Amino acid sequence: MIQLKTVSHSYNSSHTIRFNDWTIADGSQWLLLGESGSGKTTLLHILTGILKPSAGELIMDEVSLYKLSPKALDQYRGRHIGIVFQRPHLIKSLTITENLLLAQSLAKLPEDQQRIEEVLESLDITAKKKSYPNQLSQGQLQRVSIARAVINKPSLLIADEPTSSLDDKNARSVLELLMQQSALNQSTLVVATHDKRVKDAFTHTYELK
Repeated sequence: MIQLKTVSHSYNSSHTIRFNDWTIADGSQWLLLGESGSGKTTLLHILTGILKPSAGELIMDEVSLYKLSPKALDQYRGRHIGIVFQRPHLIKSLTITENLLLAQSLAKLPEDQQRIEEVLESLDITAKKKSYPNQLSQGQLQRVSIARAVINKPSLLIADEPTSSLDDKNARSVLELLMQQSALNQSTLVVATHDKRVKDAFTHTYELK
């Protein structure tokens, strides 16, 4: 379970963003909806352990994230939080398999080739495991981004604007993949977007005004 309690963040003395309390049950799938300037990016950074809020608390599986040391927080994030960014952010000089091995290594987890095979197969990109990022199509790169996010079986899977640059058909396809992977890996899913086309796909919505 994830709990956001009395969280606010101040960028300067005149601008404070306050967030409603939010309780996210294990395995649930949420849409984090908000227009530009609503605080969506700030909240996303707080949820992913990147930005310490000015006030309040984020508790994940009974761990108060921002009471951890920076080193412990980095390790916790690597093991328990998977992030699908808008752009792939893969290392171009490494193959797809090597990028996934790196994600395991950064989380201080043992190398697990079987897990890599399992994830690539579930996303139907096993044939590309020895390819480099520049040899993949946009759709394949998106699948690899999802693979990297779920490789360590995170408790929380977050996708940042995964559909904003896609047409309706591909937007639906990516959402289906994210939901399938969150169920397969028993991860809680939060999709952050301003794309209201995806709203009907979710039963749970946390909306910023």
